Amino acid sequence: MFYQPKDGHGLPHNPFNALITPRPIAWVSTRDADGVRNLAPYSFFNGTAYVPPQVMFASTGTKPDQSEGKDSLSNIRATNVFCINIVQESMRDAMNVSTTGFDKDVDEFQRAGLTAAACKTIDCPRLDGAPASLECRLTGIVPLLGENNFMIMGEVSGIHLRDNCIVDGIFDVTTFRPLARLGYRDYSVVDNTFTLQRPDD
Repeated sequence: MFYQPKDGHGLPHNPFNALITPRPIAWVSTRDADGVRNLAPYSFFNGTAYVPPQVMFASTGTKPDQSEGKDSLSNIRATNVFCINIVQESMRDAMNVSTTGFDKDVDEFQRAGLTAAACKTIDCPRLDGAPASLECRLTGIVPLLGENNFMIMGEVSGIHLRDNCIVDGIFDVTTFRPLARLGYRDYSVVDNTFTLQRPDD
């Protein structure tokens, strides 16, 4: 099969998201200018540099109560900070609750039954109990092709690691089984790893 996206794919559901998998999930926590907390998952997410550590995630689509993009984007524009929380498998139902398109004045931490904690380097909430949280300062927002598509980039200014996820000096993802996004409404978990030595190691 071959198709050009501009012509459509002819399948019951768009296959594009199923091609780039598994995708890590950035559970992005923010606060608006009035102090209302927001927590929302984004699966177009990754690290972009080691030194200094930098990350990006993409916001696509819009909400009726926002003039441009989603709540996270609006809050980041207002405050210039955000926190990316890593999602473990046992938090999947709470994460799913936070996908709901609540009004912008709704606190997703409360709706999902989660506890917020204060960040240390930025004025922003983080998810208490997350395996890891990355405190980020905004470095850029890049408009992408299409309507309401934006890439948000940040420098990581502080990193929280849950102590029981560190085993023999290594941050061990199998201790919490990170949730990953596949295509459609499908997800997966990372529950095993293997090591490859590079030829020039």
